[in-house]
Amino acid sequence: MRSAEPLKIAVLAPVWFAVPPTGYGGIEWIVSLLADGLVNAGHDVTLFASGDSLTKAKLSAVFPEAPSRQIGRTFWELKHALSCFERAGEFDVINDHTGMLGATLGATVSTPVVHTVHGPLNGEPGEIYERIARVAPDVGLISISMNQRKPKPDLNWIANCPNALDLTVYPVKPHHGDYLLFLGRMSPDKGAHRAVAVARETGLPLKLAGKMQEPKEREYFHELVEPHLVDGIEYLGEVTHGEKVELLQNARATLFPIEWEEPFGLVMIESMACGTPVIATRRGAVPEVIEDGLSGIIVDHYQEMPAALERADQLDPLELRRYVVEEFSPERMVRDYVGAYEIATARAR
Repeated sequence: MRSAEPLKIAVLAPVWFAVPPTGYGGIEWIVSLLADGLVNAGHDVTLFASGDSLTKAKLSAVFPEAPSRQIGRTFWELKHALSCFERAGEFDVINDHTGMLGATLGATVSTPVVHTVHGPLNGEPGEIYERIARVAPDVGLISISMNQRKPKPDLNWIANCPNALDLTVYPVKPHHGDYLLFLGRMSPDKGAHRAVAVARETGLPLKLAGKMQEPKEREYFHELVEPHLVDGIEYLGEVTHGEKVELLQNARATLFPIEWEEPFGLVMIESMACGTPVIATRRGAVPEVIEDGLSGIIVDHYQEMPAALERADQLDPLELRRYVVEEFSPERMVRDYVGAYEIATARAR
């Protein structure tokens, strides 16, 4: 797939983890896939990321290694972002993935800037984005699901670009496993403790894997998850990509018992790509990602998950894979983004 009008594109990644990441880092996986896909489509792409990143694009790095231990500190993020914006004149469009700071800096340059919103917009984040819109009204926003827009539908949305997967690194293994799986941060919103409750009711083994670094994550884990790590329920820590894929391939079902407006939920398509059904609660983008009864099972409350297992068992692993190939391919995501870039550049003329 090649565009008739190649663009000079700056893709500004978060600085905290390498692109692609070796462990935690859903945004970094998407940025990696996007940058490489844009290059494959014939565009001239510069990726602004840490120096330990791997990409088909031209790599521009301020920091030789991702400053993960400095996560959240403005100095590091600002130095990284400015390295992109001070070169704005070299590009037709800048696509920022760093967050609120990058979106705000979009007001400082004449080059069209599009900003992908990767987080939720309810509460304080939505209020901040409204203020950013007043300071940087020309920055076009990209959502990753239509549900993500609901708290702030009147922001300067120019496109909806759902996430995608590099399917070559998620091989399908069409068989039914014997354990339940939970992948995600140790956070009440993600619902590891609800997955534990489902496992205890069904009597099935449960494997939990995910990030537990921040104080709130540790507190939640020690209080609500750790006491139940008995009788086949185990926490594996933060796993590598290869370990994650093996866990997904061999699970009977992946539990996604969220209780928040998740903007997308990459774990769902990762699981389906490996041929493992997802049982998810009807929150956030879940109804946009899963077609209930065909590509996964959607329930209204996590307490319905045990009863939904039988329905999940009836789903064909190869059909789950086919669904992801059709709906969440890198090629589709790249086309979506190029369309957004073209809208932004046309508006700027």
